[in-house]
Amino acid sequence: MSHRQSQGSMGDKSPLLLENTFSSQLQLDQQSGRSSSNTDLSQPEEAKRTPVVLSTQSEAARKRGIQQLIPKNLAVSSRPKNRHHTTVVTMPVVLEAQKNAQRFSLAPDISWVDYDSDEGDGFSMRRNRRNKSYRAAVTSLDRDISSNKQDLLQPVAEERAPSPKPASSPGRKRTLGRKRNQKHGGSFKDEPRFYQEIKERGLQSNTLSTDDDEFTQVPEEDQGIVVKNYKEAYMTWSQLPKVQEKGILEKITPEERKRQEAMFEIMTSEYSYQHSLSILVRHFKGSEALRKTMTTTEHHHLFSNISVIQQVSKRFFDDLERRHQLNPVIQDISDIVQDHATNHFEPYIIYCSNETFQQRTLQKLLASNTAFKEVLKQIECSPECGGLPMISFLILPMQRVTRLPLLMDTICQKTTKQTPEYYAARWALKAISKLVKSCNDGARRMERTEQMYTIQKQMEFGKIKPFPLVSSSRWLLKRGELAICLEELGIFWKAFSHKSYYLFLFNDVLIVTRKKRQESYVVCDYATLENVEVEEAQVDSKLYLRLAMNPNSEGRCEQMALVAENKLDRARWVTALQRHKETWSIINKDDLPQYEATKAYMPKEPDELSLQQAEVVIVLQEVDGWCYGERMRDGERGWFPASCATQITNRTALESNIQRMERLRKETNV
Repeated sequence: MSHRQSQGSMGDKSPLLLENTFSSQLQLDQQSGRSSSNTDLSQPEEAKRTPVVLSTQSEAARKRGIQQLIPKNLAVSSRPKNRHHTTVVTMPVVLEAQKNAQRFSLAPDISWVDYDSDEGDGFSMRRNRRNKSYRAAVTSLDRDISSNKQDLLQPVAEERAPSPKPASSPGRKRTLGRKRNQKHGGSFKDEPRFYQEIKERGLQSNTLSTDDDEFTQVPEEDQGIVVKNYKEAYMTWSQLPKVQEKGILEKITPEERKRQEAMFEIMTSEYSYQHSLSILVRHFKGSEALRKTMTTTEHHHLFSNISVIQQVSKRFFDDLERRHQLNPVIQDISDIVQDHATNHFEPYIIYCSNETFQQRTLQKLLASNTAFKEVLKQIECSPECGGLPMISFLILPMQRVTRLPLLMDTICQKTTKQTPEYYAARWALKAISKLVKSCNDGARRMERTEQMYTIQKQMEFGKIKPFPLVSSSRWLLKRGELAICLEELGIFWKAFSHKSYYLFLFNDVLIVTRKKRQESYVVCDYATLENVEVEEAQVDSKLYLRLAMNPNSEGRCEQMALVAENKLDRARWVTALQRHKETWSIINKDDLPQYEATKAYMPKEPDELSLQQAEVVIVLQEVDGWCYGERMRDGERGWFPASCATQITNRTALESNIQRMERLRKETNV
């Protein structure tokens, strides 16, 4: 009762009275000649003294239920603002704490602040051990009083459900297996990303060639940013709860770990790809409003067999996931990749062969169909589509199928040589590379055949000896109009000559025509490409092209001087005319610059190169913001805007890319 009365009276007095009371207590201690460290705080010595009782039975403590209080100025400076669990203790006033500060130390036991946690795994324990405010509070406890713990304050943890959003530490790694919104038990399925927004680590030839564990590295957070929207592509194999709980990382070698990461990435990226395909099928192809703005033929050309592609992707992912569910340590997936590439991926060839009609239909609708543009814009701006344009969804199958050989090559390099798994990976790489070649050939064949029939209808041979233009082995390299240099002609020829020629350059023949009317041409001369010589010159700021056809269509030598509009136009014509004589193949490509595509590029001219995001190109020449290069995955050459790619400057990456190119072309016969 005396305890309660004293505490109750103290609670009603002002801080000044409290300080006076303890000052008188200190004077009594000095007169009695006893040290405060030897005083038994649990039993008052004299009735006239007002003892300081530390107890959870006090009125002040009861006002807080079963919680305890600490001075506010000790807790404010370092406790996080977003606390979900609070343990409160009452401590002696400042004068007493200052008097005994140098004689008191921490108790050897783990204090209650170490367990101020709402997450577990010992993470908050380590965090709170560093909490200076609690250390300052604990130092006021007497080491000698630890024997009478039953009389001292004992922390009473507040039983409360943990918050769904626990506070995180700056140094803590973050994964997609976070505790909130877990629909799949902390797997990569919890927060799928658009395939357009991710870049597989296996696409980089030097990703796993170093000792650094790049698969588990997380970009460092900028502590200066208070609010930001950082989101990883997907969780890695090492971050899987099953892998961590079973301690698998300690049981396998670093090389096997990288192999597991490479195989797991094919599965996770396939899931992201499947997620983006579902958006394309559900929101674009399945939109009735969009369907009403076009004809049935246009709708078919636009979406082709994308629904079949989605089903193929789902079966492929299901087989990969079943293999992973059998054992967190994946034995192999090469047999699955080879089986699907050989027996189930044929719809990819059909879809890629339709690319020409798809691009042409989309350009036509965007240029002439206002209703289509308005409905399409509404769909693209919807949250489900992430603000991405429809074209980024339409090219997904081409993008995915061209990445699979690179991902399989990474698995080959991370698999121990001369093992069954290594040979299985090589066979899978050959199978998927053969599929990609068929997709490329299908797309080119459809485009070239249609183009040759169109050009044949537009040409009139007149008095020139005709020849069959359409052939399965002939395709267009470049076409365009070039002005005639009149200074090279005599007075008589200036009066009767045309001001320009329109050239059609095929892979085996050059046809010189005169434009009769729109989309109609009269053939003036032609020669096989091996009999055409070209020289470039510049006189008085004019860019000349001197062509010599020996022999021409009539069996004699014919020369002409043409003028290009600019330096880029001249360079593109010279490159196209000398393509059959190119010597780039014998040049040491180790010293040539390499560029990585930062966004997809769809060619608008026959001599341009199509690029998918993250593809690597060896640049042979650069003119006025355009690059002429060789695509590393298949050796295809063409021009592309330099703004679509960035130059690779890392020497290790450059060497690794060259090695990968040579390896792929040798093993896949590309």
